[in-house]
This record gives sequence, structure tokens and C-alpha cells, in this order.
Amino acid sequence: MSRVRRAAAAAGAAVLAAAALVGLAAPAQAALPTPVSAATARTYLAALTVAADSHASTYDRTLFPHWTTVSGTCNTRETVLKRDGVNVVVDSSCAAVSGSWYSPYDDITETASSDIDIDHMVPLAEAWRSGAWAWTTAQRQAFANDLTRPQLIAVTDNSNQTKSDQDPSTWLPRAAYQCTYVRAWVQVKYYYHLTVDTAEKSALTSVLNGC
Repeated sequence: MSRVRRAAAAAGAAVLAAAALVGLAAPAQAALPTPVSAATARTYLAALTVAADSHASTYDRTLFPHWTTVSGTCNTRETVLKRDGVNVVVDSSCAAVSGSWYSPYDDITETASSDIDIDHMVPLAEAWRSGAWAWTTAQRQAFANDLTRPQLIAVTDNSNQTKSDQDPSTWLPRAAYQCTYVRAWVQVKYYYHLTVDTAEKSALTSVLNGC
């Protein structure tokens, strides 16, 4: 084979390989801060206090001031929308006017920010029942707007509403995301010294053992 033909064949193979990679590319994942490893999560889970939920009847969402200003005109919700989206364009008020968002909970991509919720990985009501009832307002505000831990993620409003304030014993995302989900859940509970109930710990252990 001539040098020219060999070069052409190599170029063609490179093009085909690139096309194959494009075809196999997974949807862009939400930029949730990377949770701890499964091994670390298992260690954290073993250290969490097991206790029944309490104070559920006194929960009020307003006790967790959320979507506070992060910088300029951008609040926490808008910051996560920009972080987790692709080609996000915002107006002068920092509201997302275009872009796309991939929801790992249900493997759906949306192009309207109105169809996207910012989920608290550990729901505010669940945190309250697990110990946040004893926190100061400042502590609850920090929890509700935490951009450092894997606590906030952009997902479809349908999946967020279905999850509501449930823990992993009664709700989990699709199978492909469960390992990431429970690693994040345990990390957040460990960092904030929240408790887990018996059913919750069993569900977390089961998923982590398969990670």
C-alpha cells in the first residue's frame, strides 16, 4: 500500500473512531460536587447515630432560609442552574433564559429552567426530623444553601416532587444513579451530624454494598 493510501486509511479510521465515541457519549452529568467513595461512605454510615425521626410535626420550610444571594444578583438556585446546565444563558437578573439540563434522577433532559427544580439531596424536612430541629437559623440556612457538599442538584421538577421529603428507604432515583445518590446522602448526613433511622440505614447499606 502506498504511503498516501496508508495515510488516507489511517485518517479514515480516526474519523470512524471519533464518530463512534460521539455516538457512545453519555449525556452531560449534573455537576454535583463529587461524593465520597463507597468505602468512605460505608465508614461514615457506620459512625452515624441511629435514632427514630422526631419533631416532625413542628417542621416549617421557612425555618430553612434558602436561595440566598451568592454573588451579585445570583442566588443559590440560579447558581446551581448555571453549574449543572449546558449553554446556560442568563438575563440581567441572573435568571436562566435558555440552556439544557440533564436530570440524573430520571435520565431526562429539559430545555426550560421552569421544568427544573434544585433538589436538596437530604430534604429539609428529613434534616429537621434527623436533628436540624435543634439547630440555629444560621445553621439551617447554611445547610439549605450548601454548594460545597453534594447537597444541591438540578433535576426535573417531576422527580423532585415524587421524591418529596422521603429518605432512601422509600425513594431512590433510577438504578444507574443510586450509588452516587447514597454516597452523597451519607456524606451530607455525616458532615452535619444528622441521625439515620433503622429503615434508612438498612436501605443505604444495601445500596452501598453493591457499589
